[in-house]
Amino acid sequence: MSLNTSINLPPDALPLRVLIIEDDPMMQLGLEQSLMAHPQLEIVGQAEDGYLGVQAALQLKPDVVVMDIGLPRLDGIAATQQIKAALPETHVVMLTSHKTETEIIAALSSGADAYCIKGANVDRLLSAIAAAVEGATYLDPQIARRVIENLKPPSPKANVANLSERELEVLKLMVEGYSNPQIAEKLYLSPNTVKTHVRGIMNKLSVDDRVQAAVTALRSGLV
Repeated sequence: MSLNTSINLPPDALPLRVLIIEDDPMMQLGLEQSLMAHPQLEIVGQAEDGYLGVQAALQLKPDVVVMDIGLPRLDGIAATQQIKAALPETHVVMLTSHKTETEIIAALSSGADAYCIKGANVDRLLSAIAAAVEGATYLDPQIARRVIENLKPPSPKANVANLSERELEVLKLMVEGYSNPQIAEKLYLSPNTVKTHVRGIMNKLSVDDRVQAAVTALRSGLV
């Protein structure tokens, strides 16, 4: 599996501390091996059910939790709610085979920062972690379109016609789940320039975050 995705940390920063909460032993082992190969990540613990996962999170205070939904004793959505309530700075990345609209919306409503589908290339999970750490919300491209009808429609004030060609390029990559550093690399721009474009896009579309920008773009046929 490829490990080309970069997580934007300062050169002298410590690796991100990751807790894996997954009940499938083979999946747990695969995740551990894949993420341990990334120099900016450190696996600090694992748990096989939601109840133990919450306990581990409270004890270890990880930077990132990779969380399944279908967990024994306490499901991943309830576990996420408890972890985010106690540790709001901890980022939760859902990694699951569940794809129904209800579960996706429930997971995001519980405070999850990202939603990834099992079986995808590990780069997609790394992209989700990178986006979450950056403060963005990541939706796996496989399910992004599924949530559109469940989210509020774009504001009638959304000025979609005024997006520049470069802003449209940035927006397309946002919809595909790329983080700002990845967009900068793909478009040969500085990270600060990308941040400026993202702010401009959200202002022109009259939205508050990247997920709403992506939803507006998809509903409007911009990308």
